[in-house]
Amino acid sequence: STVLTRSLLASRAFGKAFAGHSRPSLRPSAVSRPTSRQSVTVLAESRLEQLARVTTLSIDTGDLQVIKDFAATGFITDATTNPLFVSQAGLSGDPVYVAFVDDAIAYAREKDGDDVALAMDKLAVNLGVAIAKLVPGYISTEVDPRLSFDKEETLRRARRIIALYEEAGVPRSRVLIKLAATWEGIAAMAELEAEGITCNITLVFGFVQAVAAAQYGARLISPFPGRILDYNKRVQGREAWEPDEDPGVVAVRRMYEYFKRHGHETICMPASWRPSRGKGHDLDEIEALAGTDRMTIPPGFLEQLAQSSGTLPRKLEAAKAADTCSDDILCGGKISEAQFRLLMNQDGCATEKTAEGLRAFIADTDKLEEVIRQKLEEKSS
Repeated sequence: STVLTRSLLASRAFGKAFAGHSRPSLRPSAVSRPTSRQSVTVLAESRLEQLARVTTLSIDTGDLQVIKDFAATGFITDATTNPLFVSQAGLSGDPVYVAFVDDAIAYAREKDGDDVALAMDKLAVNLGVAIAKLVPGYISTEVDPRLSFDKEETLRRARRIIALYEEAGVPRSRVLIKLAATWEGIAAMAELEAEGITCNITLVFGFVQAVAAAQYGARLISPFPGRILDYNKRVQGREAWEPDEDPGVVAVRRMYEYFKRHGHETICMPASWRPSRGKGHDLDEIEALAGTDRMTIPPGFLEQLAQSSGTLPRKLEAAKAADTCSDDILCGGKISEAQFRLLMNQDGCATEKTAEGLRAFIADTDKLEEVIRQKLEEKSS
């Protein structure tokens, strides 16, 4: 068959690549590991191409060279980052990212003496600005996750991040401010959206989080089907599901159907993937949600899609989803804080996984903060 061959930078997981390791292949299980660069064969009618026809695709990494190479395929339009990626960039030692850090330190010292938070925001924006030059669509930048229960400080930092982007020549229309799906995060999002600052409500594990975000006007939500599956494996003591019955797939499909039935324009963009049927079935959840508005997918899975053929059926379609939805309008169409907190409390998966996700992102942010603080002190001594 006809093939399109494109050169992609061989890379291990982002963190290892920036820890001084060589960059082996972003390999699917059946592909051998070269030592430097690999010509990745993107099959004509590959599953990646088929998926890109029905779902807008984002790449989930902060590795600039990998983003560039995948964007060159024409199938990737957006990119997402999170505190882990920013932390890895800041700690990498790679000259490109060292320059980002040095610029952020210099900016913070010039503007506000020794403002660690400003330097961290500037570093995240520096990474985002570089990504914006590689993809034509949205870039996502997360507000410090330690502020997930502080609406006012979240608003201040989000507005500053947007100001930093605009100062660097990136319009706010291209930036999604990532906020955790806490009540305070959703309340902050509502104000930001009213100001023309679009938001990505992330760490969505429960129906109430998704619906509340949509009711208050979020541009986009990021539910995590893989982590929902992890929770259900532990709680149910079960290791495998058929993809269409995977609890994470079922949860995201329900959110998507609700949005379509009740006229919400909020984009459903799942992230975080697991194999429904176990080892060797990495793409199960991705393929089971083909047709959702958007997806953000890490490079390794994108490569597997690029190198696999066969029909990838569309599983979600807006009109059919609206007809299929069995959920009536939740809480009269505008959930209150009390109702949100009660429904969150009743959802073990949403409560546990949101807290777990925040703890992980906060740990990464704490590490980065310490490094930035040390560098600011070094510069001032």
